[in-house]
Amino acid sequence: MLVSAKEMLTNAKAGHYAVGAFNLNNMEWTKAVLKAAQEENAPVILQTSEGAGKYMCGFKTVADMVNDIMDTMKITVPVALHLDHGTYDGCYKCIEAGYSSIMFDGSALPIEENIAKTKELVAVCAEKGMSLEAEVGAIGGEEDGVVGMGECADPDECKKIADLGVTMLAAGIGNIHGVYPANWPGLRFDVLEAIKEKVGDMPLVLHGGSGIPDEMVKKAITLGVSKVNVNTECQLAFAKATREYVEAGKDQQGKGFDPRKLLAPGTQAITDMVKYKIEVFGSNGKA
Repeated sequence: MLVSAKEMLTNAKAGHYAVGAFNLNNMEWTKAVLKAAQEENAPVILQTSEGAGKYMCGFKTVADMVNDIMDTMKITVPVALHLDHGTYDGCYKCIEAGYSSIMFDGSALPIEENIAKTKELVAVCAEKGMSLEAEVGAIGGEEDGVVGMGECADPDECKKIADLGVTMLAAGIGNIHGVYPANWPGLRFDVLEAIKEKVGDMPLVLHGGSGIPDEMVKKAITLGVSKVNVNTECQLAFAKATREYVEAGKDQQGKGFDPRKLLAPGTQAITDMVKYKIEVFGSNGKA
């Protein structure tokens, strides 16, 4: 059964580790991430962007698929199903579809509007026992077609949003989505510390977790990051393993073209990557 991310993040904050939040893209991804979490005995957050939700035929399809796969695989670790970078409308669609957690990304809105809409969603989520993530300051890189350059959030604005009663807060600290450019200057730990000072025990979320050096991620966790988002690295691992299978001509041997065989190495590569990340985040054995 899906759970809210609240308890797992409260535990992560207290235990100085972070819960991995892995974006789903299809059924293979769902099985691969759940397998990794179960093998590592780690709490996990499965999340979809609105684009991925649409690709998988809607949020209800995703929620039903995740629930059914969890039953079939006999998953016993805590699992939250979360909307990543949700619009106001997208949040309500996921609430209706049976997600256990949502992110309302009002970072592009004027701060007053972001506050008003976040406040409304705090009340709805509290009533339904769901967790809610809010965002202050756009995260750089490409995110559903919008490109930003690793901006930093204003600690005072972070406090305003945190005080509304959200479960977790995503704040830009120089992190970006997608592949990091060679000239990326790194995470701004000074900004992270200033935000932590303002928001107290609020679990913080690190977006764009793919490609940030492990030591930087570990340091961010010591400074209050309790949820780390990973998507690109799993996609790259999947693509690399699939390419190697095809380039070795295995799809032309026997029934190697069968999608169950063709996608198997890539799916295993996702599981391996997720297990590696769980260990970096320190959430292994914490279920």
